[in-house]
Formats: sequence, C-alpha cells, structure tokens
Amino acid sequence: MDGVELPANPGGMTDVPLALLVVAVLTAAVNVAMAVADLAGARFVLANSALVGVPRSWLPWLAVLKLAGAAGLLLGVLVGALRPLGVAAACGLVLFYLGAIAFHLRARVLHNLAFPAFYLATAAASSALTASS
Repeated sequence: MDGVELPANPGGMTDVPLALLVVAVLTAAVNVAMAVADLAGARFVLANSALVGVPRSWLPWLAVLKLAGAAGLLLGVLVGALRPLGVAAACGLVLFYLGAIAFHLRARVLHNLAFPAFYLATAAASSALTASS
C-alpha cells in the first residue's frame, strides 16, 4: 500500500519473548485453574486447606488473589505500558506461594508440598522473565 504507513505496534502490544509468553500463560493458567477449584470448593482443596490450617472462609479471598495475579501478569506481559503491573503481579504470586509453603511446613504437611512449590516456580520464573524483558 503506497503512502500508507501501518503502526509497527498495533494495539499497544509489545514484542514479547516466546519464553516469557509461554511461562506467563502457564502461570496464569494454573492460577486460574486453582482459583476455580477454590471457588467451587473442590474436595482436594477442602481437604488440603483443612490439613494445613487454612479456614474455609479464606478460600474465596485466596481465589481472588490468584485471579488478580493471573490477570495482572497477563496484562503486564501483553501491554508494554503495563509491564510494571506484570512484575508486581508475578511478585505477588511469589509471595502468595511462599506463604502457602510456610503453611505446609508449619503444619508438617509435606506429602503434597510439590504443588505449591511448582506454582511458586512458575511465579518466580514469570517474575524474573517479566522484569528482565
């Protein structure tokens, strides 16, 4: 098209490294899935929260934190101007899962510690990749 210059960055999207995109989408997906399980009162969620001493009344609030983290991370990754939000959201998820691990350790519930550790790893990877991009 002669004389028409298209914007290099339509919609405010930035070039996102593939590793960041994959890790951020994975992190968001697992957090959304766990938030849905929290809100649905899934049997495994209720059993685990009882084992580690998390009151059932906390589950909706914990789900909101997971959803907020997932949304903030994706917005920060996909919209360049919101990159600081993505970093903050990923850091918030890191702190969230450090708290989950602390609850497991305090209650000496170690048989399923791999789950919050995996979620922590995805959040930490998202944090590092988002901050460095």
